Amino acid sequence: MYLPPAADAIPDDVSPDMIDRIDQIIAANRGQLNALIPVLQQVQEVAGYLPVSLQQRIAQGMGVPGSDVFGVTTFYSFFSMEPRGRNVIKVCLGTACFVQGGNEALGRIKTHTGLKEGETGEDRRFTLEVVRCVGACGLAPVTVINEDTHRKLTADRVTEVLEQYE
Repeated sequence: MYLPPAADAIPDDVSPDMIDRIDQIIAANRGQLNALIPVLQQVQEVAGYLPVSLQQRIAQGMGVPGSDVFGVTTFYSFFSMEPRGRNVIKVCLGTACFVQGGNEALGRIKTHTGLKEGETGEDRRFTLEVVRCVGACGLAPVTVINEDTHRKLTADRVTEVLEQYE
């Protein structure tokens, strides 16, 4: 069985205030069956990601094996072990979106943000991801930023849309 690497120190970008909030989340859910995923979601909302050191803190506080926490974190795509931007851009390149210009929109997003697929900017303003389908083919090309779905997002409109996000 694979075990996660030993926890390092808490990263510098996780402040003491964040640690206090994380500890409150853990304490409020200690001993509750099936609370691991909600705890991971809440901790990721606070810290922005789930480094191994925070996973180990959750495991100890919840009384579950670290390998269980690591397994859940790495299984579900909505969890990230790397810092993510305040705004996560998901460009759909499924068939309908690709044919309708999704790849050109992606190119403009890369130019505007200076990011490649899978990268997060140093200022953590944006994270850029490519997905294969968002289930909105009739709105192609589609780009989702955070919870906002931008339909028929052509390359010409990319800059205007991105400027809405700080």
